[in-house]
Amino acid sequence: MRSVYLDNGATSYPKAPGVGEAMACFITEVGCNIGRGGYQRAYDAAGRVLEVREALNALVNGPSPRNVVFTAGATASLNLLLKGLLRPGDRVLTSPMEHNAVLRPLEQLKRRGVVVVDYLPCTGRGELVLEGLAERITPDLRAVVLCHGSNLSGTLFPIEKVGPLCREKGVFFLVDAAQTLGAFPVDMAAMAIDGLAFPGHKGLLGPQGIGGLVVTDALAAELEPLLAGGTGSMSESLDMPPYLPDRFEAGTLNLPGVFGLGAALDYLTEQGAALRDREHRLAGHLWARLMELEEDGIRVLGALDPAWRTGVVSIDCRKMDNAQLSYLLEQDYGIQTRCGLHCAPVAHQTLGTFPQGAVRFSVGPFNTFEEIDYVQGAVYDLLTSL
Repeated sequence: MRSVYLDNGATSYPKAPGVGEAMACFITEVGCNIGRGGYQRAYDAAGRVLEVREALNALVNGPSPRNVVFTAGATASLNLLLKGLLRPGDRVLTSPMEHNAVLRPLEQLKRRGVVVVDYLPCTGRGELVLEGLAERITPDLRAVVLCHGSNLSGTLFPIEKVGPLCREKGVFFLVDAAQTLGAFPVDMAAMAIDGLAFPGHKGLLGPQGIGGLVVTDALAAELEPLLAGGTGSMSESLDMPPYLPDRFEAGTLNLPGVFGLGAALDYLTEQGAALRDREHRLAGHLWARLMELEEDGIRVLGALDPAWRTGVVSIDCRKMDNAQLSYLLEQDYGIQTRCGLHCAPVAHQTLGTFPQGAVRFSVGPFNTFEEIDYVQGAVYDLLTSL
């Protein structure tokens, strides 16, 4: 049976060419730490890590390579941003379309009485309602935190309109770019983003277990480190170093992951906009083919304008349980999807798919148009066989 991977919203597969080789090279030929070893191999490894910071900073038009902080992924980055920034009495604005990587840290802080969490309104298709937004972003607000693209509906948020409003009113703007970085342009300066969280294993086509955040100097000055420990710098002090990135990088970095991510970034740079354009066309084709089946017993979630969609297309099946549809797609056709609540229960409530969940298809740049047509035929066959 053929295999069609459509779970790129969880993690990209296959990875960019060269990722595995770069990770193996580090383990077999480098193997040392950085900031701890006084020998050439360690210096060379540190140079490569700096190159990866530089590539990430250039990708997002960030403040400086030193403002790129490596973490275990977007979840770790968002926890650092939210728990490191927010203080008792602070108020935060977010949206109901957020992933639990945002909502669970906020819920923890809320239950401790640290913050008040308010939600911006969204439509039944998961689109952010901009009307009245300026009045909600008041100077007494500490931060606005939003996803760039929903991991459930695939709907993009107009962060380029939200960020400047926040900057104008002295409010920090934090963005979860888990579903977009690498697949969509992100410009921190133009979008007035203060803190950008991202994983390496999705649109960047790198390995799991590595990600990061990019922060402005103004935000970094307000952040408290969540982890404290050795950095290889200022070892005479019991305080964390005051400068970036050391202040937020306690302990040993995931260097095999950094090297793998570096190889992925090299590939993305080499491919340029062509790879992104291909993924966008694939995503539009998937959305259009599934929309053709709405009269046959499914509901396609998310924005109706393909220009405001990511590579995620989720459906709610009216003829059978969503889990059954997902199972049969894999069992009978080799099509791999994700079914359930997608770590976004409030988003499902907003879209009317709670508690039954949805079946999520998510493309990557290495899928093919023929695979998309095959998927539509498989869904149609299952819907009409009942």
